[in-house]
Amino acid sequence: MVATTTAKITSLIQKLQNSDIFVNLPHAITIEAGSSFSWHHQTHTITYDAHDPAAGILLLHEVGHALLDHHNYTYDIHLIEMERTAWDKARDIATQFGVKIPETTVEEALDTYRDWLHARSLCPRCGSTGVQDGQLNYTCLACHRTWHSNEARTCQLRRYHIKKRP
Repeated sequence: MVATTTAKITSLIQKLQNSDIFVNLPHAITIEAGSSFSWHHQTHTITYDAHDPAAGILLLHEVGHALLDHHNYTYDIHLIEMERTAWDKARDIATQFGVKIPETTVEEALDTYRDWLHARSLCPRCGSTGVQDGQLNYTCLACHRTWHSNEARTCQLRRYHIKKRP
């Protein structure tokens, strides 16, 4: 199974590189093997995990980020919007490369972000949902505690109380 997945992703990468999909971009896109799927805006690099059974689908999602030139986001809602538009772009180009992207795969992927962002918004004092009022800053609607969180995309989520100045 791993050899088949690796062969399929290698074939898809060759098709992508031989197509005109990246032609009108202001910079070259590099696609390289790694331990996870990601788009690195600063280096214009897509990394992929050839051993993932959904490698082709996830690679096209990262291609979507690259084609849309996604990079930083300020508010959590912007991240969800970027993820959704990258999936939309992936679906637009998938048929060119013989890849079917099931809606359940898209929704499951988006759910992981929704769950992660919801966890960041939970008040560490009372557990109520807070509102984001800065890049990583939140305020609880129930107890008015303020906190900031770490990025926590690849590590454990941490939330830190922001002490109000007198």
